[in-house]
Amino acid sequence: MNKNEYLERINYSGDLSPSLEVLRKLQKTHVLNVAFENLDIHFGNTIELDTNKIFKKISSNNRGGFCYELNGLFYELLTLIGFKTKRISARVYNKDKGYGQEYDHLAVIITIEGIEYLSDVGFGEFSFGPLQIEEGKIQMDERGHYLIEKHDHEYLRVSKLENGISIPEYIFKNIHRELNEFEGMCMYHQSSPDSHFTQKKLISIPTEKGRITLTDVSLKIRSNDSVNEIKLKDEAEFNKKLLSYFSIEREY
Repeated sequence: MNKNEYLERINYSGDLSPSLEVLRKLQKTHVLNVAFENLDIHFGNTIELDTNKIFKKISSNNRGGFCYELNGLFYELLTLIGFKTKRISARVYNKDKGYGQEYDHLAVIITIEGIEYLSDVGFGEFSFGPLQIEEGKIQMDERGHYLIEKHDHEYLRVSKLENGISIPEYIFKNIHRELNEFEGMCMYHQSSPDSHFTQKKLISIPTEKGRITLTDVSLKIRSNDSVNEIKLKDEAEFNKKLLSYFSIEREY
């Protein structure tokens, strides 16, 4: 992986010391420049947990990805810069099904001056900055208020506070995992009819004040409290919006 090319891809320049301030800047600029997307699943391209292939897709081909790709590559970047990092497994919350299986999600924990932080650039709508792993502390972020708490003895739970109500995002164990441990769930999410990733095409990226999301059926642009939704007529219109808003040209 070419560190400088990757930094250019996420539009980052400046200090590269392994500090909290640099981590904050790297995380924010990453989520603002690299989309969360599942398009390869619907384009018939197998997603492999191969760092070089993921780097080529995201950095060289100007694409996005889902958690295993985005957080997997972000982990490699942080490690190259000199951060003390861990890949962790998380189980994503679903209001109807509860928590997913182990390795359902990949995130990163970074230790800076003896303090651990959760960083996640591959979860769709999430914090712009790292969250300190301190139980019971409400943490303010540009994208909302977050809380990390103990869950069932073995896990920690990260939640987002909405109107004073704690909404679970996912639970995780603070244990380092090897990338190949995620292969089974990576394949599940791109092949199983029970995975939400196989249900529809999705590409989404935050802006400073909102989010742009494209699916099979609509383009939704949210800015502050306003939402503009455009219904799509067909695949051709999807491909036009994909190029216009995400600079991705459909490959056949």
